[in-house]
Amino acid sequence: MSDNIFMQKALELAAKGKGRTSPNPMVGAVVVKGGKIISGGYHRKAGTSHAEVIALKKAGAAARGATLYVNLEPCCHTEKRTPPCTKAIIKSGIKKVVVAMIDPNPEVSGMGLKELQSAGIRTETGIMKGEAQRLNEAFIKYITEKEPFVILKIAQSLDGKIATARGESKWITGAKAREHVHKLRNEVDALLVGIGTVKKDNPSLDCRIRGGKNPYRIIVDTSLQISPNAKVLKYNDNRTIIAVTKKAKTQKIDSLTRHGNKVLVVKDKAGKVDLKSLMKELGRLEITSVMIEGGSSISASALSAGIVDRVMFFVAPKIIGGVDAIPSVGGKSPELLKNALKLKDMQTTFFGEDILIEGRFY
Repeated sequence: MSDNIFMQKALELAAKGKGRTSPNPMVGAVVVKGGKIISGGYHRKAGTSHAEVIALKKAGAAARGATLYVNLEPCCHTEKRTPPCTKAIIKSGIKKVVVAMIDPNPEVSGMGLKELQSAGIRTETGIMKGEAQRLNEAFIKYITEKEPFVILKIAQSLDGKIATARGESKWITGAKAREHVHKLRNEVDALLVGIGTVKKDNPSLDCRIRGGKNPYRIIVDTSLQISPNAKVLKYNDNRTIIAVTKKAKTQKIDSLTRHGNKVLVVKDKAGKVDLKSLMKELGRLEITSVMIEGGSSISASALSAGIVDRVMFFVAPKIIGGVDAIPSVGGKSPELLKNALKLKDMQTTFFGEDILIEGRFY
């Protein structure tokens, strides 16, 4: 039982790094001696000290003979900006290391623990493994598949509509739900919408919480129809990415690039940007998580392409009605109900009067 308590504290510390550690994982560590936590630390940002090193430095000489709890296997490789944590652990005199999960990174996977064991340090793994995997699900997908973890976020009425027939959609959900969405924007690397959403709503795709960070802004725009006056082009920070196909005119691509935007020419599939290929390109840019906030068409395309890992449906207690109203997911429906997409790990949360229903595909 005490193992779970100490690992829970390590997980809580790790979660403090949400939205800041990419492309690294979130890691927390606590040093325990005599049944008490004597120090703790978490990884704050890529390129800065790792959780284990921070916790050991705080513990100082008291770390000798203590137990270290960490939610991810300590790193042992040197092909990075910071020294391997295994060396610091061995030097500190720690007698035991308890790890929630093995690092999925092939440069570490199991080797960190072996190095510790070779130095005479006892190790234990699997404590709260499921919770640790859930916390770093984006890192796990990125490091194993070289693609970002994709969240499909939709705000809809109770009957599955995202807008009236004439396109009115502000605001279907209430203030508390919208505030939570901005917290999510602070945690993901990038937001993605289709060109239809940009034309209709002209969104800024920013994060509006105190201390929050603006994510990358990704626009799927097959033939480069975006207006030069679009709000997403105002930043000039190379964090607005427009995904196009060869249909896009070179002159317009050059103009957008000169003004601090990035244009990715992606493979064409059925006359549109191939979203699976786009995810590969984003992975090469070290973008580990993407939240899709587009409309009916981009939601349908993302689900059809099989790129979505997690869905988040914010459902408002409103009924819009009408076959002419815009559904949350467009496209063609399957002929048979057995071919409908099925979700796992369902959860519900209330935000004011709205309900968040979420699930995963894996």
